Amino acid sequence: MTVVGKKSKPVTPLPDAVPSVPLLAPPRLTDAASRHAHHVNSPPGKEPSARDPASLNASLSLPFDVFEYQRDVLERTILFFDTLRRRANNMLEHEDAGLPPLLNFKYEMLLDARLFARPANYALLRITEVGEDCWDDCVDPSKPPVIVLDPRAGHGPGIGGFKRESEVGIALHTGHPVYFVVFFPEPCPHQTLADVLAALRNFAETISARHGGTAPVLYGNCQAGWAATLLAAHCPDQIGPTVLNGSPLSYWEGEPGANPMRLMGGFVGGVWLTHFLADLNRDRFDGAWLVQNFESLKPGNAVWDKYANLFTKVDSESDRFLDFERWWNGFYRLSGEEIVSIVQDLFIGNKLEQGEIRIDEHCTIDLTRITSPLIIFASYGDNITPPHQALGWVPSVYKSTEALKKAGQRIVYLTNPHVGHLGIFVSASVARFEHRAILENLQEIEALEPGLFEMKISNPTGDPDCSRDQYSVEFVPRNVEDLHFDYPRAAFQKVREVSEFNETLYRTFMSPWVKAIANPWYAEAMHWLHPMRMRTYLWSERFMPWMGAFAVLADAVAKDRHGIRDDHPMMAQERKLIGEISAFWETARKLRDAAQERTFSNLYGE
Repeated sequence: MTVVGKKSKPVTPLPDAVPSVPLLAPPRLTDAASRHAHHVNSPPGKEPSARDPASLNASLSLPFDVFEYQRDVLERTILFFDTLRRRANNMLEHEDAGLPPLLNFKYEMLLDARLFARPANYALLRITEVGEDCWDDCVDPSKPPVIVLDPRAGHGPGIGGFKRESEVGIALHTGHPVYFVVFFPEPCPHQTLADVLAALRNFAETISARHGGTAPVLYGNCQAGWAATLLAAHCPDQIGPTVLNGSPLSYWEGEPGANPMRLMGGFVGGVWLTHFLADLNRDRFDGAWLVQNFESLKPGNAVWDKYANLFTKVDSESDRFLDFERWWNGFYRLSGEEIVSIVQDLFIGNKLEQGEIRIDEHCTIDLTRITSPLIIFASYGDNITPPHQALGWVPSVYKSTEALKKAGQRIVYLTNPHVGHLGIFVSASVARFEHRAILENLQEIEALEPGLFEMKISNPTGDPDCSRDQYSVEFVPRNVEDLHFDYPRAAFQKVREVSEFNETLYRTFMSPWVKAIANPWYAEAMHWLHPMRMRTYLWSERFMPWMGAFAVLADAVAKDRHGIRDDHPMMAQERKLIGEISAFWETARKLRDAAQERTFSNLYGE
């Protein structure tokens, strides 16, 4: 399936006659720039001559190379720990402010679903300004409105509009009115998936009415993708094209050794542990647990790579690191009933593609009811939602290409060869290229005949900012039969049965006792002692007062920074060491994932 260092000045050559320098005396250089020269080794068997300019220049430069590098490391260390201090303060300030959405756009709130007859902790925002540009300067009234839904997977909302070059920014740039669905840190009491779906339906109807009955375009990111899919199936006549970005709809699919998250339910015995954590927290599930699961997929990045990258490039990476970490460390909660339903029915039960998701006693979700085009964007570099999980549901719902055509449906998919899961939403180049191409070709997609198509984008310039006439889009017909992925279905079916059995036992015999001992003090302790929070906020001077010294030192360093050039010989050694440690973590991850696959197969396989 086709699925900042300083530049060195030129070194002044030494004269032929050079006075001898005592071994312990400090070297005297007439040209300060010669300190930046590279160390040159003498050829084998040849002793360096005291009058050889090259060898003498190299021997004199080595002490200064060491001194420069040590000074640079000291300054980077100060700036590094000051960045961790600032990150901790950002996290605490964000929580003190109530964890507001991190949108880089001005907005107004249109609807607050907490006030609905069936309350849910969702709200509908309208993007009003982009920098100095107002709504009227950006929007083409003839274009359909776009609703961006952010994932409720542990973090707060904002990743779809995290920066100007984002899904929100590109939608505005192409002239679409843009609305953004956010959610609040705390769920409404006993909030269910049906309540969320009712709120989203109200939002879609309101936006359609504001735009003369035009069906809005749904933009679902990650977990919000299946929410958008549920809405499109629940309200087929009121939803326009639905774009699913890195959205898992087939949870059992995946590549052995590459997508281990799909196995986790089997190792903990199913959904009962999720239910237990929600009960301990007074019917609220802390999203920090979900984020911890994401980080466990690549522990080397979580504990080493991102910090090594910050330390190496602290002058240029600090602000970017802080902006992203503000979102990454803002943890929201889900209600106990909601998270149990999501994990049991979607993650472990894989009921969405099988048409077994029950919203209430009167409604079961059937994906064949979706009549608006579906655009699926996946990446082979995504280890959280690989193309297997984004596309594997199609042959389960539509048994053949002919069945898809008879249903009158158009499914378009496009893939990226390397971008990671978050890059699908936050990468500026992806937003300016793939997402812009999707939005600029919505009319062509809606005009397609029923069937399955791969969207191929040809860009000879290689520039993501190229104008529309500089790139071309082709919709290549594909067969549903070619979207078949092999996986141990019987093993995952056993996990589903084990999960249902364990959940029945827990709900009947243990849950009442756990709820009886749960109290606000224990819930607050669980909040502040969670490792995902502790490892961040403990760097704040609120908890370690001596961290305030780094603020003073960092200010002094920033005023007189002595950076070294990128090709400094000791920087090469530093990068080599960092690379070796990264390789160790990657090897350990692969061994762990392979061991998990074997264990899963032994527990649940044939």
